[in-house]
Parts: sequence; C-alpha cells; structure tokens
Amino acid sequence: MWIQIVLIVGVVAIGAVFMRRTGADSHLAIRRLLFGVFVLVAIVSILFPQWLTWVANLVGVGRGTDLLLYALVLMFLVFVYTQSRRNAAQQRRLTLLARKLALLQASSPSEQPDGSDAGQPENR
Repeated sequence: MWIQIVLIVGVVAIGAVFMRRTGADSHLAIRRLLFGVFVLVAIVSILFPQWLTWVANLVGVGRGTDLLLYALVLMFLVFVYTQSRRNAAQQRRLTLLARKLALLQASSPSEQPDGSDAGQPENR
C-alpha cells in the first residue's frame, strides 16, 4: 500500500513540474491537457493494476505491462522526433544569426558587436 502512495505522490509532483509555465510555451493548453490525462491514467493504473491488464486484453495485448511498454516506446519515439525537429529549427536560427553577425562585422570592420572599437588603440 505504501508503494502506491509513493508512486502517486511522485506522479503528481512530476506532473506539477511539467505543467507549470516556462515562458515561451507554444501549445501550452494541449500539453497541459494531455499531461493531465497521463497523470490520471497513471494514478488509476497504480491504484488498479488489473485495469491496465483489462485494457491490454481489450486491444489484443496479453499483459498490462506489455501494453505499458509499447506505449512508452511510442512516447519515446514521438519525443525523439519532436526534439530532432526542435533541434533542426534551432540550428537554422543559429545559422541565420551567425550570418547576420558576420554581415554586420563585415560592413563596419572597425567596430565590434559590443560597441568597442577594435581597430583603435587604447588611450590611457
């Protein structure tokens, strides 16, 4: 019984951390809704493990643990895909930023981007 309490507290705590606003979140409402459903399903599965086996048998999988493994593999693949797309977009933005910086430095070679004069000797 105590392991169920520990698991439920852990799921709720992690759910609260992931559902908080981080600033520039796109699709925040959808993410919160899906994560809320995940937390509820996790709690029900912890309290009633036979329910997961029943759902697994309903969809043609032998055991609830197998269904859980398949779902986690699917979620992992979706995560890897979204992270690779996010990484590619960030790389494109970084490339554009580097190009703009190079053009700015090429147009005014005596000035550095921080406003200091690189070509001018220091007067002390």
